[in-house]
Amino acid sequence: MNTRKRLAAMLAAGQAPAKHVAADIASMANPACVIGPDQRCEHALVDQELNRRLYVYEQRVRGRFNAINDTLKVISSLQHERDFVARAQNLARECLGYELPQGLLDDAWVTGLDLRALQAHCVFRSFKESVDQAEQDQAPWRERMTLDAGFFQSCGFHTVDISPCADGRLQGLLPFVFRFAPNDAVYVKAYAGAMFDVESDVADWTHRELDRLSGGIPGGEEANYLKVAVYHYSTSNPCQQGCAFHASNDLHAVEHALGRLNELRDAVENTFGRGAAPAILMIGMDTDTDALRIHVPDASGVVNAHRYVDSAALYRATLGQSRDAARASIEAAVSAAEQAEGWGHGMGACQPGMRRLILALLEANLSQIEYVIQHHAGRYTVIGHDEELICAGEATTHVQLRNMYYYAHLDTVEEGAADMDVGIKIFTGLNLRHGLAVPVLVHFHYSSRVPGSRDRAIQRCRRVKSAIAARYPQLDAGGQLYCQMAVSDLHGGERLGFIEDEVDNHGH
Repeated sequence: MNTRKRLAAMLAAGQAPAKHVAADIASMANPACVIGPDQRCEHALVDQELNRRLYVYEQRVRGRFNAINDTLKVISSLQHERDFVARAQNLARECLGYELPQGLLDDAWVTGLDLRALQAHCVFRSFKESVDQAEQDQAPWRERMTLDAGFFQSCGFHTVDISPCADGRLQGLLPFVFRFAPNDAVYVKAYAGAMFDVESDVADWTHRELDRLSGGIPGGEEANYLKVAVYHYSTSNPCQQGCAFHASNDLHAVEHALGRLNELRDAVENTFGRGAAPAILMIGMDTDTDALRIHVPDASGVVNAHRYVDSAALYRATLGQSRDAARASIEAAVSAAEQAEGWGHGMGACQPGMRRLILALLEANLSQIEYVIQHHAGRYTVIGHDEELICAGEATTHVQLRNMYYYAHLDTVEEGAADMDVGIKIFTGLNLRHGLAVPVLVHFHYSSRVPGSRDRAIQRCRRVKSAIAARYPQLDAGGQLYCQMAVSDLHGGERLGFIEDEVDNHGH
């Protein structure tokens, strides 16, 4: 009996696959889709139209970056031609949609073309183009998503605060993996290893509670605050492609994410009284396939590392079932987790609102599993890092796509040193090893409603940029580190305003 048939038989019997079969699964092209010769990987609960729209978005955004290196190679071959500058700019406009810095082209015949600087410039410009076009690019899939603020309120949550790992493979978490519609009820702050700052989160919780109590959150009178931590793992290469912050140790990733969630609950209850703590949820993500492990809380809201539902197993088990039968199977899987014994034992079924959210997440993720099957052969070709840049400071959430950038959350380089060091380590393999520089976008938000806020954001950018150069002096001195500063308005139209561009345009 071949591997697919053995696995199908085991899943049908509710058995866990043996180790040698599990190893075979990891080598399959479509690990989530185990089918017979006359079957297709088309699940009844998958939104095919939404998958189509998301793929168009992915191709459009990636296309802005895919053309950079090939275009620069052609330009490099022309640098000693008499009309080089004009031809280079024509190629850039035609292939990239923007011109290159004139100063980098004018003296190329003498000093040679600074391809590191040009490549970094193009990455920043293409990223800004993606931010500027985000509303137009995303409009087709935004209008089709149903997991929005109204849905979260129906589950009893006025705010969903998500802290995924800063790993670039989780960049498409909301629209792709979770299928959440972007809305004001959902906040995302990524940290290396999903190790969010408890004190900062207590402050965020307090701010939202004040909004709720003052009537600033529609429908929030009886609703709760939900904190979600998202760790990640790799099913095909767990020892090398897991979470870099946790040295690819999946057990540590789970334990530390759960530890932070419990610390947040304790901090709020110790400060504001018993019963004040937010609801918590822990989710694991397989970055090879975008499948999820959702850890089901018990009746008292306690999360257990050993009590979860695996969406990849659900996809395999329900493939070929009708919509109603598949939904019944998902509910049965959640119920089985709630009734787990041994290490996964809990104190009863989770709260109805939490259960509704978990069921919706599991169903929505089936579409993403099939998306990866349809467009990425069931497992991403690059299962590791493939980011375009490092974003240091505050993330810009306008572009949400896998491996778009690595995020280092920081106010000062000293406090974010671990995040930055992980990012530099990643880009040592991606860029430095191939002779390219590390592009670092230093980005902070400001509020146009607050006098002087923009100037202060610019000063923060300059301090962080200087500190990054000081922390990696060899890279900086060797022309292997390029920092671009940018600011965005929380309440206005400026998105990713480049600081140097503004200085150049105003002549000072």
